[in-house]
Amino acid sequence: MDDRTTETEQTRSPSYRLAVDDPTFLRRDEMRAFRFGMEYAKAELALRDWGIRSTIVVFGSARTASPERAAAAAAAARTGAERAHAERLARQAALYQQAREFARIASLRGGALDGDGRARENVIATGGGPGIMEAANRGASEAGAPSIGFNITLPHEQAPNRYTTPALTFRFHYFAMRKMHFAMRANALVVFPGGFGTLDELFEILTLVQSRKSRRVPIVLYGRAFWTKLVNFPALVEEGMVDAADLGLFAFADEPEEAWEALVGRGLRVPPPAAAPPSACGTPSPGG
Repeated sequence: MDDRTTETEQTRSPSYRLAVDDPTFLRRDEMRAFRFGMEYAKAELALRDWGIRSTIVVFGSARTASPERAAAAAAAARTGAERAHAERLARQAALYQQAREFARIASLRGGALDGDGRARENVIATGGGPGIMEAANRGASEAGAPSIGFNITLPHEQAPNRYTTPALTFRFHYFAMRKMHFAMRANALVVFPGGFGTLDELFEILTLVQSRKSRRVPIVLYGRAFWTKLVNFPALVEEGMVDAADLGLFAFADEPEEAWEALVGRGLRVPPPAAAPPSACGTPSPGG
């Protein structure tokens, strides 16, 4: 018998496992830098394999209701409180539809449909969860384009929405690495109303651009009334906390088409249309 295949006390020991096959070893604190590197490489290589050179990142609340959820709440409402809740969900559903339409427009016009040797540009990228994230991935899917979901492991598990491209749906442990992937390929950022996570992501990108740690990219805050109510941006200038020019780092929009035009007007890089394929009839001869 070949003694290399004989199970012994030595071969059963965890120390004998290949490092890559030893989860206890890989999860040691001392291996954190390697785990961090693997989270970078796994998503990076998949994006390269798909030819994705740039993205449009869409942030917004995971709690924003879809039209289907809003309609179900309205149909089930019996009490005054339930009707008020259904009305709030209906308002959210309108925002969901606008994020969905924006992503459809961006996917059709931005270069996400390219392939066959051309790099894909301005591919929609979200956190991969529900709400506004789902709406943006859904709009891209309806345009026939791929879209990215950078999901993350949370104490209350967040499942990816069903509209992200499966091969471009990633799960991260480290928030820092997830944020890095959002920033690395971003050609633009569109931020819909949201909570703490949305604010964190918005100001992360604004800080990178303001401090010139990242190249300047178009940033649009969707829903002027929400953002001007939530953040008194002029007060930051009045108090000397930012320069007046820093308020030029972003624009506001209230309609999907307006958001797209704002991105293009602020320098969004859009590839020229692909050349049309040769005519099936061939090139006509000089004689006719």
